[in-house]
Amino acid sequence: MDTPNFQGRQLWERLIWAKKNLKPYQSEYCVVYEDSVDEPALVLFPDPNWMSCAMQGGVLPPVEIYLELAKDEAQPDFNRHTRGYLLHDTKPVGPMTEKESIEYLIMKDVPKHVWQGWNAGNKPKIVICRKEQLPSTEEWRKAWKISDELTFNSAAA
Repeated sequence: MDTPNFQGRQLWERLIWAKKNLKPYQSEYCVVYEDSVDEPALVLFPDPNWMSCAMQGGVLPPVEIYLELAKDEAQPDFNRHTRGYLLHDTKPVGPMTEKESIEYLIMKDVPKHVWQGWNAGNKPKIVICRKEQLPSTEEWRKAWKISDELTFNSAAA
């Protein structure tokens, strides 16, 4: 199915079109990250409808738009967005692979200081893993941490 030309259309209109016309894509991956050493690890599960938008292309704005809006929010005198038009007027990104979609989601939803310095320090602050690699129960969810014993396949990185 071809995506209509959505440039200049409200983002919420694009998302409604996608919900009605695209088959949700359930990723097997999730993102585990630690924002603070004193807090439990957080888990980000990609929404299947969002994944279908990302992989279809022509629906989502470039991730840089979200980063610009985050800069606005970080200002001490921030009251409300005045540059929301960037979400709607910027040309949507093209189709992404599953890997590219997860990377986009990380940049959009994980705090910038986490993904920019993900491997600075004694252990990684962020890990992309399969859902089945998470504990099978959430009984100790508030105590989850990223393992110190991770090994990375350099060919996959």
